[in-house]
Amino acid sequence: RTAFRIPSDASFDFWIKWFDDHDVKHADAIHEEFGAKYLNFEDFDGQLYALMSNEGNPGNWATGEPYRNSVIPAEHQIVGFGPQLLTINNENALDLIFKNVLGAKEVAREGDDVLYEFDNGGYGSQVHTHLTRLIPRGLQGFGNSHHMAFTVDDEDVLNYWINRLRQLGFQDSGFVERYYFKSEYFRPTPGILLELATNGPGFLQDETYEEAGHHLELPPFLEPQREAIQANLVAFNSGTESGSSEF
Repeated sequence: RTAFRIPSDASFDFWIKWFDDHDVKHADAIHEEFGAKYLNFEDFDGQLYALMSNEGNPGNWATGEPYRNSVIPAEHQIVGFGPQLLTINNENALDLIFKNVLGAKEVAREGDDVLYEFDNGGYGSQVHTHLTRLIPRGLQGFGNSHHMAFTVDDEDVLNYWINRLRQLGFQDSGFVERYYFKSEYFRPTPGILLELATNGPGFLQDETYEEAGHHLELPPFLEPQREAIQANLVAFNSGTESGSSEF
């Protein structure tokens, strides 16, 4: 389940009405997990999501900036990710990897549920694991999360992690050039894929903030395929004043 943080408890009232107005399937009531308030909802593929109130966030990470063209009022807009939920059937393996390999700390435990946190980042740096013995084998497809990504500062730090993971014997992708950022992918346990990605250089290196989202930007290694890529895109309502994309 992917969680998104909203500014306050009061924002739940806005989002429940918004979901009802747009026929989004959601839970009947707000519930608590490790003292934080959540509202579960699903998309049309049955993928699991949740909104989480950012009130009481103990972390030291800044929240995101409201998007200027959003149809959602700034005081209720999503401000970042919340704790991501992983359903697992081997608690010890992932617990060892999160704590001893990746440097997370356990901040709470309730029965079969454990909450981990990285770098004292609060809600935006937490992972929630739920242990269950009966898990059907996962198949990649529509309505499924492909992987979860963690941020590292820069390429030097990324290379440190690549070397560390290889020394420990993990199956990994090695260095991946994404142009807008650099990445490394690895599997901590079967069925779970994690990514380590650099903070920069960022998505504004080839366009301005004012123009972002209005046209298709491609990294240089995909530029020769622009015509084919654009031919397979479909128009969508971008939520801007113009009401449509320019793809």
